[in-house]
Amino acid sequence: MSQVILKTPAQLDVMRNAGQLLAQVFAELDRFIRPGVTTMQINDLAEAFIVDSLKARPASKGQYGFPYALNTSVDHVVCHGMPKADEVLKEGSIINVDITLEQGGYIADSSKMYCLGVISDEARRLVDTTYDALWKGIEQVRPGATLGDIGHAIQAHAEAAGYSVVREYCGHGIGQQMHEKPEVLHYGQRGMGMALKPGMVFTIEPMINQGGRGTRTLKDGWTVITRDHTLSAQWEHTVAVTEAGVEVLTLREEERKR
Repeated sequence: MSQVILKTPAQLDVMRNAGQLLAQVFAELDRFIRPGVTTMQINDLAEAFIVDSLKARPASKGQYGFPYALNTSVDHVVCHGMPKADEVLKEGSIINVDITLEQGGYIADSSKMYCLGVISDEARRLVDTTYDALWKGIEQVRPGATLGDIGHAIQAHAEAAGYSVVREYCGHGIGQQMHEKPEVLHYGQRGMGMALKPGMVFTIEPMINQGGRGTRTLKDGWTVITRDHTLSAQWEHTVAVTEAGVEVLTLREEERKR
């Protein structure tokens, strides 16, 4: 625990505000993302909204040299997809939009899947199963639980549906830095790993593949795809461990009835 930065109630207030600003970005994109728009248009709209309307900072831009405000990962792209002016969204595709936002010195991180028009039953099942897997993980978060409890819940749900869990990428602690301790694996064994304590804040962001779990990175150095070119889906929230259990700091309006 010495490497994990526990947040104070005052710091959690700031992170809660950043998380709810980030939820507003997705609400703005909900009205925009559709077949025919480009992934660069998504990036530009989100960046302008974050900077001009929310008076916040797109934390991904410039992080590790990444040039854009968000990641757009379409179909068989697992994560870290780069927006492109010539990448036009097509009917039947699925896309993950992954956004970070900094306000008041603290960062929120979340991603959402968008289904473009009418998609196949197979794609819909993957998207829905991945979302449910995210929440299976979130439901494990409470003082005294372990990181392994989170990973096991996600893995069990995904594999029971016939899918595979990407292992090269994981959730992470978050605060004043985008990536802090601990690493949050999306697979594991119950009761194993670090015990959770109030004040811990981290992301849970399972990447679930329709086929095998193998991935490879393209020549741009960022874009990660499935080795077998099957579909991949991801959902992400930033969560805080509280005395009572868990608070989802990036919860979106449509999720408040869960």
